[in-house]
Amino acid sequence: MNGLDAYRCAKLLLDQHGLDAALHAAMRADELEAAGDEAGLRAWMRILAAMDELVRTERRQGEPLQ
Repeated sequence: MNGLDAYRCAKLLLDQHGLDAALHAAMRADELEAAGDEAGLRAWMRILAAMDELVRTERRQGEPLQ
């Protein structure tokens, strides 16, 4: 899964579940980890990271405005 796909999935989850989307994504990641699906786990971890970026409201120190 590339970065753009992760952001698309994250956006869809946020639209469907609101702020509970991270919980749904984390539960799916846990299921895949328990099943031993490393590729699936990595994909959902990327989705979770993208979700964090999409809901972030504060700039990081030194981060430009654009």
